[in-house]
Amino acid sequence: MSKTKQKSLEELLEEALVPEDEQPYEVPGNWVWVRLGSISRFIDYRGKTPKKTESGIRLITAKNVRMGYIQDEPKEFISEKDYDSWMTRGIPNVGDILFTTEAPLGNVAQLDINEKIALAQRIITISPYQPLEKTFFKYCLMSPQMQALIKSNATGTTVSGIKASRLKEIEVPLAPLHEQKRIAEKIEWLFAKIDEAKQLIEEVKESFELRWESILDKAFRGELTKKWRSMNSMTEKADDIFKEIQKVYKKDEDEMNPPYQIPQNWKWVRLGDIVDINPPKKKLADIEDDQICTFIPMHSVSDKTGEIENQEIRKYAEVKKGYTFFLENDILFAKITPCMENGKTAIAQNLINGFGFGSTEFHVIRTNPYINNKLIYYLLRSKKFRMEAKKEMTGAVGQQRVPKSFLENYLFPFPPKGEQDKIVELLDNLYAKEVEINKIEVLEGEIDSIRQSILNKAFRGELGTNDPTDQHAIELLKEVLKSKVK
Repeated sequence: MSKTKQKSLEELLEEALVPEDEQPYEVPGNWVWVRLGSISRFIDYRGKTPKKTESGIRLITAKNVRMGYIQDEPKEFISEKDYDSWMTRGIPNVGDILFTTEAPLGNVAQLDINEKIALAQRIITISPYQPLEKTFFKYCLMSPQMQALIKSNATGTTVSGIKASRLKEIEVPLAPLHEQKRIAEKIEWLFAKIDEAKQLIEEVKESFELRWESILDKAFRGELTKKWRSMNSMTEKADDIFKEIQKVYKKDEDEMNPPYQIPQNWKWVRLGDIVDINPPKKKLADIEDDQICTFIPMHSVSDKTGEIENQEIRKYAEVKKGYTFFLENDILFAKITPCMENGKTAIAQNLINGFGFGSTEFHVIRTNPYINNKLIYYLLRSKKFRMEAKKEMTGAVGQQRVPKSFLENYLFPFPPKGEQDKIVELLDNLYAKEVEINKIEVLEGEIDSIRQSILNKAFRGELGTNDPTDQHAIELLKEVLKSKVK
């Protein structure tokens, strides 16, 4: 049997280098474009499913490989006795790059577990040959231009994936060795600064949430308007207003156990005694089927601002049956988890012809002239209310809903109308600070885009680290290919 002829260095160089007309973009003059497979060893465990056990050797699956790091959960294992027979295709080392080939496609992380581990399917280990800087290639594969290149070479309709043979042909920029190390170090330094900034943002947001919940608590205890009451007549009493509402709704007052003390002219009531919850649909006899109507799906309600974004327009024929109906200034309260927990509550406004339709997962709360609807809105968006509502949710896990009866029986500290308006005025002014928090959240999004910008510049040679006097990367490539042959 004849032996396969060993390729010369010139032949290996020709296979490794990417022709100029195939290079994705321009890089510094002392860099070169190469095929990923020409400078890396691949360990591919795709297509195999190991037998899992309760304990033993840690099994790293595609679920563990996130973008830039290895996630601890879920923890899965194979037995010690199966390890040698399973890991026959190669053993990964600390620093090697784990790449997910599908579900999800293109997640990249560097192996940082300094113990024996096994690899599951849908992961390829990419190990750049010595003396290449592995961290450089981890970040390279994470860069937006490389991610786009990977996805453009993927196949599949239901699940998008990339074959190892195609991944080996992916073009990657090869910088001189010293430049690889400088780039890796600068990226990690910049990313560390970004992480510090994000931590500060989280602390500011958490601090605001705690302060805001404290403000709401004071508002519904009458403490926020204590000074206002001392300067204004207290002749107006909630009990008098309640009697008027009783005339409107013809409901009976039930006995209750107040959870705390409220001002003398306030009154403890059940929420269902002062507002209509899920009132019947209004008859719209004069509406033609082709007339347009406002439609509000659940995703249009912002859980951050409590505002309705991107209202949809649909024909009346499409929405008159099977959807929630509401009027201008009704309150929409998401009753399903996790929307309720996230605070999806809004006041329906700017509706075409004063009415609209929306998700069936909304409870509709309709107030009256005796109630400031914004006060009820603030109550429903408070974390305290949502936590209490969560305890009363019914239904299967993942599809739980807040029952109407919880809203009807919820004990509400009811102030006189004048004080309701003052509380809302004060809360509106205080809540204006949320605008600043929103700016911080926008900044948080910008910080994430800064990461992508850093990676984009790094692998174009635009990070400010490139030294044109470095030895040309072609010499490094020759060294790598010689090492590969040996």
